Amino acid sequence: MRGGARTNGARANGDEQPGLFSAPARLFVCTPSKLSAYEDCPRRYRFAYVDRPAPPKGPPWAHNSLGASVHTALRAWFDLPPAKRRPQSLPTLLRATWVREGYRDDAQEHEAFTTAVGWLEAYVADLDPGFEPLAIERTVATKTATLALSGRVDRIDERDGDLVIVDYKTGRSRPGPDDARGSRAMALYALAASRVFRRSCRRVELHHLPTGTVAAHEHSDESLARHLRRAEESAADAVAGEQAVVAGTDPDEAFPANPGALCGWCDYRRSCPAAADVPERAPWASVERLGAPATGEA
Repeated sequence: MRGGARTNGARANGDEQPGLFSAPARLFVCTPSKLSAYEDCPRRYRFAYVDRPAPPKGPPWAHNSLGASVHTALRAWFDLPPAKRRPQSLPTLLRATWVREGYRDDAQEHEAFTTAVGWLEAYVADLDPGFEPLAIERTVATKTATLALSGRVDRIDERDGDLVIVDYKTGRSRPGPDDARGSRAMALYALAASRVFRRSCRRVELHHLPTGTVAAHEHSDESLARHLRRAEESAADAVAGEQAVVAGTDPDEAFPANPGALCGWCDYRRSCPAAADVPERAPWASVERLGAPATGEA
């Protein structure tokens, strides 16, 4: 009888357990770039984040190498004591962080390096000598009911008690205010930074080094909430696609391709039949004619 009572008691407790200690919903762990991959092309998202092993990527891109080199050089600049932040140090800082992959040849790489030094010199010349960012290359993170979001911000400034998200741009197209307003990544960074630092953060800025211009937008609570809602919708769609594949749906159907001009720049172009009709871009295509005037607003 006692054994039976224990068994019945254990069974009763087991019946109650799910109600008392139900597991929380699993959060979708993501970065803005992961969400952007899905929004640009669900097939590319699948190749990058779902398929294991992932399809092989194409060769490295020179514009990614250039952008990474410039970003790291600026981080190294701000890491220096203020008294040592002299323009003469920029070539050394850039050389120490230089990524050589993707260029057509040594001549093109040398041209890119020389151009990048010029960008950096012009950029720091416009900075107040006493300026100190609040954070450089800072990871910020936050959670919502469905997302565990994190990302690395190029720079966070403090102005009049509020925070400003700064993103460096090195592409040929000069961003405009609509690019700053529409950037999902920047809006999510602003949300995460405000929660990490417990300070208001609504202004986002795209600093375009090739032209020395700044594209800015001042978010409202409503616009930030709108970006977050769309991010959660994209995450839900991505999860639904993964669940469909597990249930037996053809992966190509669950994650359809979105063929277009971006296919020429896709790391997984060679693994995607939908991109067959789009011309493949050379790894160095985006850094040709770097000295030419940048194009207008994207």
